Amino acid sequence: MALVLGIDTSCDDTSAAVVEDGRNILSNVVSSQTSTHAQFGGVVPELASRKHAENITRVIDAALKTAGAELNDLDAVAVTNRPGLIGALLVGVEAAKALALACSLPLIDIHHIEGHIYAPSMTADLPFPHLCLTVSGGHTLLALVEADWTMTELGSTLDDAAGEAFDKAAKMLGLGFPGGPAIDRLAQENLETPVPFPVPMRNKPGYDFSYSGLKTAVRYYLEKRGGADSASASAVAAGFQEAAVEALIHKTFRAAKETGVQAATVTGGVACNSLLRRRAAERGKELGILTAYPPPALCVDNGAMIAGVGYVRWKQGRKASLNLSAAPNGELPNR
Repeated sequence: MALVLGIDTSCDDTSAAVVEDGRNILSNVVSSQTSTHAQFGGVVPELASRKHAENITRVIDAALKTAGAELNDLDAVAVTNRPGLIGALLVGVEAAKALALACSLPLIDIHHIEGHIYAPSMTADLPFPHLCLTVSGGHTLLALVEADWTMTELGSTLDDAAGEAFDKAAKMLGLGFPGGPAIDRLAQENLETPVPFPVPMRNKPGYDFSYSGLKTAVRYYLEKRGGADSASASAVAAGFQEAAVEALIHKTFRAAKETGVQAATVTGGVACNSLLRRRAAERGKELGILTAYPPPALCVDNGAMIAGVGYVRWKQGRKASLNLSAAPNGELPNR
């Protein structure tokens, strides 16, 4: 039995978790900053960093207490050090380094997307290779995942992430922040024909994504009509969601057919979207491909996914030095 503490402070949630042997989640504590940033209509990096500094010790203590573990029970500490908001990342990295030094623990550096890609395997037995679509406020990425957890990027966003597009569309509709859940709820209330927005990049070769054009289409539609009243807003939300989700589903399952994989997973904060989950399951069933997505608690940013993949990397021999720093960007590592 091996216990890994995972820490994630990549954006606006402070999270720590204790996971046993990569899958058994003993604790997963998340301190959300949504109410702090909602008044500004999006995440304010400086505020996020300060909140992480205020919360990190308390969150780590809560994760250990919930797991019934002491620091000397841990076998390693894993931390997200890239990509993300640099000030936010530094809080988690410095906390992890302090623990590693004080407790003589191996320090495992984790790419944030590694955690998201690993998350579906914590609740489902997946065949290899498989595809993973990671969709969040900052990332839209399609990767091929091998049995040794080698991760090869097949496509990513050329401009805006899908989650960021949901937030901006919601703002244009006056729905507030965060926009993803608001768009999903409003779209489900729609009784009209959804506004037929074009599916971005649908007929383009390759597996890259783009959402700037879809955001612009929503803005122009609303400007021409002088805004959206309560009735038409739901049709706009439904049409936007249809186009945004179809872009993700079309590329992912075309890649599944062309690579011959037997499974596809969807993860990241946008994987909580009800239409995305439903369409992924439907398309997978049509093609005879297993589809899986984590429960919502493992879709959003969380320490459990970092601890889980941290266990895998620890077993593989990855170890960072105490000179580890944070980086706002970084390519998805193969190992």
